[in-house]
Amino acid sequence: MLPSLDPAELPADAIEVGRIADAWGIKGWFKVLPHSASPEALFSSKRWYLLTPDRPMKGVTPWTGALMLKIKEAKDHSDTVVATSVDVPDRNAAEALRGARVFVPRSSFPTAADNEYYWVDLIGLDVVNREGEAMGQVKDLLSTGPQTVLVLGYLDAEAKEAERMIPFVAAFVDAVDLPGRRITVDWQADY
Repeated sequence: MLPSLDPAELPADAIEVGRIADAWGIKGWFKVLPHSASPEALFSSKRWYLLTPDRPMKGVTPWTGALMLKIKEAKDHSDTVVATSVDVPDRNAAEALRGARVFVPRSSFPTAADNEYYWVDLIGLDVVNREGEAMGQVKDLLSTGPQTVLVLGYLDAEAKEAERMIPFVAAFVDAVDLPGRRITVDWQADY
């Protein structure tokens, strides 16, 4: 049975940061699969917003709208996060949240260090080279292990959608201007 959670309006700056995988233990803790290898946003926010799973799950009753979950504690556990809430008293209530999509407001993310960026902040930025030539717009990022790669969308010479990939490393990225929504790179269109 779904625990008694407060209905809430999803904040305008809400970002999906993970999904509840299952109950963890018998005292109402639940396991969260974060969308990031560094899930600081889950630790920094004491209010999570839940949306119903996007696919039917056995034993989970879908709901409408967003629900607010007040987090008492969240901590690392292997490759996941485990958390407990004042609103989830036992294992049965935790199991009823399986598959729920977890959102937190972007404004509650911890401040990034100098020359560090949240991927969500880079999506949609325009990328230009040193000569001012448009390279495209960031539509995704890929983690290749040792480095991150910007995936740009642009229109090619025949006006067809195409992709360009640029390593997101200091050797190729000159500047990131978040307020100006622009990244300047040392890259050419024919690379």
